[in-house]
Amino acid sequence: MSVEQTTPPVAPVRPVERLHHGFSFIDDYEWLRDKQSPEVRELLEAENAYTEHMTSGLGELRENIYTEIASRTKQTDMSIPQRAGSWWYYGRTEEGLDYGFSCRLPVAEGSDEWVPPVIPEGCAPEGEQVILDLNELAEGHEFFSLGASSVTNSGRLLAYSVDTRGDERFELFVKDLDSGELLGDRLDGIFYGATWAGEDYLFYLTVDEAWRPDKVWRHKIGTAQREDVCVFEETDARFNVGVGATRSQRFLIIEAASKVTSETWVLDMSTPEGEFRVLWPREQGVEYDVDHAVLAGEDSWVVTHNATGPNFAVGTCPVGDSALPRPVPENKDSMLPGLRELDRLIEHSETSRVEGVDCYRDFIFAGYRRGGIGRAAVLRLAGDDAASARPQPGAFDELEFDEELFTVGVLGNPEWDAQVVRLTYGSFTTPAQIFDYWVSTGERRLLKQQEVVGGYDPEQYTAYRLWAKASDEAEIPVSVVHRKDVDPMAGPRPMLLYGYGSYEAATDPAFSIARLSLLDRGMVFAVAHVRGGGELGRGWYDHGKKLEKKNTFTDFIAVADDLIARNMTAPDRLVMEGGSAGGMLAGAVANMGGDRFKAILAVVPFVDPLTSILLPELPLTVTEWDEWGDPLHDPEVYQYMASYAPYENVRPQDYPNILAVTSLNDTRVLYVEPAKWIARLRATATGGTFLLKTEMSAGHGGVSGRYARWRQTAFEYAWLVNQATGLRG
Repeated sequence: MSVEQTTPPVAPVRPVERLHHGFSFIDDYEWLRDKQSPEVRELLEAENAYTEHMTSGLGELRENIYTEIASRTKQTDMSIPQRAGSWWYYGRTEEGLDYGFSCRLPVAEGSDEWVPPVIPEGCAPEGEQVILDLNELAEGHEFFSLGASSVTNSGRLLAYSVDTRGDERFELFVKDLDSGELLGDRLDGIFYGATWAGEDYLFYLTVDEAWRPDKVWRHKIGTAQREDVCVFEETDARFNVGVGATRSQRFLIIEAASKVTSETWVLDMSTPEGEFRVLWPREQGVEYDVDHAVLAGEDSWVVTHNATGPNFAVGTCPVGDSALPRPVPENKDSMLPGLRELDRLIEHSETSRVEGVDCYRDFIFAGYRRGGIGRAAVLRLAGDDAASARPQPGAFDELEFDEELFTVGVLGNPEWDAQVVRLTYGSFTTPAQIFDYWVSTGERRLLKQQEVVGGYDPEQYTAYRLWAKASDEAEIPVSVVHRKDVDPMAGPRPMLLYGYGSYEAATDPAFSIARLSLLDRGMVFAVAHVRGGGELGRGWYDHGKKLEKKNTFTDFIAVADDLIARNMTAPDRLVMEGGSAGGMLAGAVANMGGDRFKAILAVVPFVDPLTSILLPELPLTVTEWDEWGDPLHDPEVYQYMASYAPYENVRPQDYPNILAVTSLNDTRVLYVEPAKWIARLRATATGGTFLLKTEMSAGHGGVSGRYARWRQTAFEYAWLVNQATGLRG
C-alpha cells in the first residue's frame, strides 16, 4: 500500500559538472540515472504517489473515459483471415482477456483460394487451430510483449519470441504445430523478429551493449544456441542491421542502415549456409532497399533509392549473379550497374516522396506521399508483353479515394503469386476499413470496418486542413478534427494540439475510439505537421533536423499562434501532447513558447537529449548522430543542441502545467530524462504544476495488456480534458 504524498517530492541537489568543448553545464540531478539505487526508486514512487494525489479528484472523469473506451470497443473480435500456404491465418480477441489468440484454418478443398472464409462472430470455427494463446504466455508476468511470430512455408513450425520485462530483449521458442509441442530450440537475448530459410534454419538478430542490433545469426533447428553462426556483424556504431526474406522466397536480405546511409547484402535462399554478398557498397548519404521481381521473364532487383534525388526513385536491373555465394568478381562487366544507371521505373519527383515498393509475381505496388497524404499505386506485370518488355516509367495506376484527408496502407499478402492484395483505409472520421483489392480488375471488396459499439455517425464529425505560416514563411499543414456542432470558428474552444516532427515520421489521418471521448466533450483535436516529419517529402525532414532542428519547435509555436489568432482556441484552453521525440518538442515548446498553453502532456519524453547524445555507451546514441548531429566531437553541434535542449534550458519563468509519463524499463528514452526534467522544473519555474508518473514494469510502449492500456489512456485524457475544460466528471 503506497503512502499518500500530498506535497511535491524534492529531489536532492547533487551538482556534477559536464564539460565539453570548453562549455560547462552544472547538472544537479544526474544522480537519478542510477536505476538500481533504492533512493532513486523511492523518489520515483514518491512522484507516483504525488501524481495520484494531485489527480485523485479526476477519478470519476477517468473512470467515465475508461468506460467509454471499453464500451465502444468490440472486445470479442477477429481479424480477416489471410492466406499463407495451405492455411488461413487470423487473430481474435475475447472480452475480459487482455491478449489475443493467433489462429489458423486449413484452406478448404474446392474453395476460392483468394476469398477468405467467413467465420461466425464470437465462436471458434470447426477445424480452428490456436497456434498461440497470448494470455497463457503472459500469465504470471506484469508485462508481456510478442516479438516474433513466424511460420515456415509448410506451416509445420512456428518461431515466436516473448519479452516479459519491457526491455525489448526476447526469448525465442520453436513450436511444432502438428504436435503442439515445443522443440528443444530456445534462443535467449535476441532482438525483434525471426526469419525462416526453409524448414531447417532460422536467422535472427542480437544487440550490442548499447542496445543496437548489430549481428545476424544463423540457427540450425535441433542444435544449441552456442553452435549458432554469426553471418553478419556491423561494426560501425551508426548502423543498425535487419534480416528478412523476399516475398518470392528466393532471397534472404540483410540491410545495414544508418539514418542517412544503407547497404544491402543478399543470399540465395536455396543455400542458407552460403555467404551473403553486398549489392551496392555503402555510400555516405545514399539510401536504398531492394525487392525481387520477375520482369520480362528475368529475375530482377527493384530498387528504391535516393541516388538521383532526395525524394527517392525506383530503378531495376537483372539479378544476374549478384546473389551467388562467392566473392565479387574482378571482371567489372559482370557486376551490377550503379544505382544511378538503373533502368528507371519511377522517376524522381520534386513533389512526390517515394516510400517503397512491394513486389509480387504479376504486379508491383508502390507507396508514395504527395501533398502531405500517403498514396498507393499498382503496376500490372501480367499481359501479352510481360515476358518480352520491361515496364516503363509512368505505368503505375494510382488508387483514388474521396476524402480530403485519408490514410491508405498496403497490408499486402504473404503469397508471391497472389491475385489479391489487402488494403487498409481510414481517416480522422472514418473507422479503419479492410479491403481486398483484385489487381486484375481493380475491384475493391470491403471485408471489415472497425466497429464502434453503441453506434457512431461519421456525419457528426468533420476533419479538414489549415495552413499556418512559419517565421521563415514556410507553409505548415495543420489537421483539424471536431464535432460539427462544435464550431471553433465561432469562438475559442478547448483544443488538444499534437506534434511529433522527427525521423521523417508522418502523423497520418487515423480514426481513434479513445479520441471520441475528447471530441464529445467539446474539444477540438489538431495536428501540427511540423518540419522534421515526413509529410511533405525529404526536404521537410531535412529542414527539421541537425542544425535546423529548431524549425520543429518554432513551427509548432507558429501553429499555436495561428490557431489562437483565428480565435479557434485560447491559451487558457489550449493543451499539447507529444511523445518520445515529440516529448522533446513538448519540452522545447514549454521553454520557448509555454505561454500559449494551459498544459502539456509529455509521454516517454526525450527531454535531456544533449546528455544522452554525449554518452555513446547509451542505447541508440551513436545511431542518433545522423538525426541530431554529433555534439561529442563537433563544438558547433554541441552549442546548437545546448541552445534548445529542454532540460538545461529550464528557466525561472511561468510554465504550463506538465504531466510527464515514463517507464522504468524503457531502453529508448531512459526514465531518468523526465525524472531530471520534472525535478529541475519544480526547483526553477516561477509557476506551474509538475507531475511525473513512472510505470515500474514497462518499456517504451508503456503498459501491456489492452485493459491496462485503456486505463493509462483514460488517466492521460482525463488530465488533458480537465486542464482544457475544467471538467471533473
